[in-house]
Amino acid sequence: MSDLSLITPVQKKEDIALDLTLRPRLFGEYIGQKNAKENLEIIISAAKQREEPLEHMLFYGPAGLGKTTLAHVVTNELESNIKVTSGPALERAGDLASLLTNLEDGDVLFIDEIHRLNRAVEEALYPAMEDFRLDIVIGKGPSAQVLQINLPRFTLIGATTRIGLLTNPLRSRFGGLFRLNLYSEDEIEQILFRSSKILNIPLKEEGAKKIAKCSRRNPRIANRLLKRVRDFAQVKGNGIINDKISKTALSMLEIDDLGLERVDRELLRIIIEKFNGGPVGVQTLSASLGEEADTLVDVYEPYLMELGFIARTPRGRVATAMAYRHLGINHNEPLF
Repeated sequence: MSDLSLITPVQKKEDIALDLTLRPRLFGEYIGQKNAKENLEIIISAAKQREEPLEHMLFYGPAGLGKTTLAHVVTNELESNIKVTSGPALERAGDLASLLTNLEDGDVLFIDEIHRLNRAVEEALYPAMEDFRLDIVIGKGPSAQVLQINLPRFTLIGATTRIGLLTNPLRSRFGGLFRLNLYSEDEIEQILFRSSKILNIPLKEEGAKKIAKCSRRNPRIANRLLKRVRDFAQVKGNGIINDKISKTALSMLEIDDLGLERVDRELLRIIIEKFNGGPVGVQTLSASLGEEADTLVDVYEPYLMELGFIARTPRGRVATAMAYRHLGINHNEPLF
């Protein structure tokens, strides 16, 4: 995937500092995800009343929708501390043990990309989640012994973009599973206005509407576009983001009215012009476009499918009549 891609929901280095700056601290500041937020508020309130640790929680959904942010909000609502790590970073059971033994009662351990946990680490996590106990095997063969370490009563919050890759034993140990959905354009506008105030960016309503429409209903992408349009407004305009500045800036960034960038349109054109509208396999598309197959499936396809521009069939990907119309290409009859 190109590092120049603005509309990818995957976090980049520049997003880390931005996320820390814009991250809401409490539910009152958190915009969107109404259902998940309301349920979490009830669960947290009940746990605090019983003076018990919060049950283990799993957040899942597309990248950039605020899973990490929500984990921090939950921690702040609990008035607790959080330790953050990721599945690929926990290579051995010892890595997990060092994290767990440094927690205190009521602390939150957040594991991002939890579906990528090493199998041995995952199995060591089971007794820790259920019994707050860590089993460490000392030695090998007949002389091996199991050392049991009691752990503080912590809360594990996992996040994943691919819940289907989680094993059933791990998934079943979470007391609450919450799917984070794409935001509405109105919610994205609210996020943009909040971000603009924090970053001290003059933003007009029509400018916010234009950016929100191109954001793919994803807060991370919206905030990234806000920064790029701000740069354009600062150099080419008077520093104020209005409708005209937004349109011109997004046009220079090759992002159209629906939030499609050059790679999206190229993908559609390849299906239509090289393969007569499909069906065509993802590996063939990957070779034609010069992108990895996983990138096509995880980054580009979901939004194109949401718009109704491509369809997955048993034989491969097919461009729909809506894709032809969006690109201004004539065809004799609808594909479906």
